[in-house]
Amino acid sequence: MEDVTDAPVSEVEEFGPDYFQDPLGHFARVREQGPAVPVQLPDGGQYWLITRYADVRAALADPRLYKDFARKLAGPDWQPDPATLFLNVHMLAADPPDHTRLRKLVTRAFTARRIAGLRPRIEVITASLLDAMAGQALAGATEVDLIEAFAFPLPVTVICELLGVPAVDQEQFGAWSHAILSSVGTREEWVAAGTAMYYYFTELVAAKRAAPADDLISALVDARDSDDSLDERELLAMLFLLLVAGHETTANLIASGTLALLANPDQLARLRSDPGLLPGAVEELLRYSNPLNHATERFTLEPVEIGGVTIPARTWVLCVTSSANRDPGRFADPDQLDVGRDAGGHVAFGHGLHYCLGAPLARLEGEIAFGALLSRFPDLALAVDPATLRWRPSSLIHGLETLPVRLE
Repeated sequence: MEDVTDAPVSEVEEFGPDYFQDPLGHFARVREQGPAVPVQLPDGGQYWLITRYADVRAALADPRLYKDFARKLAGPDWQPDPATLFLNVHMLAADPPDHTRLRKLVTRAFTARRIAGLRPRIEVITASLLDAMAGQALAGATEVDLIEAFAFPLPVTVICELLGVPAVDQEQFGAWSHAILSSVGTREEWVAAGTAMYYYFTELVAAKRAAPADDLISALVDARDSDDSLDERELLAMLFLLLVAGHETTANLIASGTLALLANPDQLARLRSDPGLLPGAVEELLRYSNPLNHATERFTLEPVEIGGVTIPARTWVLCVTSSANRDPGRFADPDQLDVGRDAGGHVAFGHGLHYCLGAPLARLEGEIAFGALLSRFPDLALAVDPATLRWRPSSLIHGLETLPVRLE
C-alpha cells in the first residue's frame, strides 16, 4: 500500500512461514513483548500488532485507526486495477459516514428476529448434509473430509439463499474466497479471483434488475436504483463482502471447533451429556478456536499511543483478536477449552463500529451444526494424526485445509 512509513527493519520481528501453522504461538510471544510491537508477516507486509485484550478492545473502537486507505492513505497518483478497486469499497474498508450509510442498508437483514426465523431452514440444510455424510459411510467410505462435506457447504448454502445466489454457483465461491484470502498466492491469482467475482456479480445484479426476487440482492439493487444510497461499485463490493464474510467465519468455526472438541474428549463428553451447554459452548469455541487470526487492517494518520507505546503516523496496524481471546489477563487458563466457561466479552466478532454484522447468524449456525453433528455421530473421531493437519496459509483466516474424520 502506498505512502506508508514502516518502522526500521532492524526493529521489526520477522514471522516466517511457520507463522501460518502456529499463529497463536507467535502472538503469545509478541503479547509478552509489549502493548504494540512491529512485525513483518511472511508476505513481507509490516504491521504494528496489538495483542493484549484491553488494548485490542480499545483499539477496535479507536477513531484514530482508520480503514478507508483509498481515500485517506493512497497517494494522488494511485491507479488501482479494477479488482483492487472493487474489493476495497465495501463497509469493512470504510469509515464514517460512508460506513454508517452502507451498514444501515443491510442491518435489517441481520436482526435477531430475522435470523431466528432462519432456524428451520438451517436445520433442514444441516440434516441434509449429515444424511449425505451418513450415506457415504454406509457406502463404505472409511473417512470424510468434514470441511468439504459439512463445514463449508452449510454456511455457504445459507448465505447464498439469503442473498439470492444460485446454488449451482456455490462451489466456485470457495475457490475465489481462498485465492483472495491467501497470504502466499500470487498477485495475479488474487486479481484473477477478484475480477471473476466482479464480473459474476455484475451479471447477477443485471439479472435481479430484470427479475427481482425476495432476496437481499434484489433489495440492495432496489436501494441502489431508487434513492442512490450506494453506487454501483459499492453494491458489487457489498455482495462480495456479504458472501465471503457470510461463510468463512462459520465454516472455520465448525471445523476448528470440532477439532478442538475431538482433541479434548472430556469437554466433548461434557457437552454431549448436557446439551444445555451448547449456546455457551459456541461462545467458548469462538474464543478458543478463533476463526480469524486478527481483524482486518487499520492504519494511522498521526502518531497514536496504545498502552504507552506510540505507533507512528501512516503505519499499518493489526488488532489481533485471537491473541486477545487467549490473554490470561482477561480469561483464566485461556489455553484450556472449557465448554462451561462464561466466554462473554470475547472479541472473535470484533468490537466497535465494525463489529460483525453476521454474528447472530454465525452463532445460530454454529449451535445447530454442533448439536446435530454430535447427536448424529456419537462415535465421531479424527481419521488422521492431528499433527498432520495443516492450516491455510492466510494471515487473516485461521482455518484448516482439510479435516478427515471417521463417522463410525
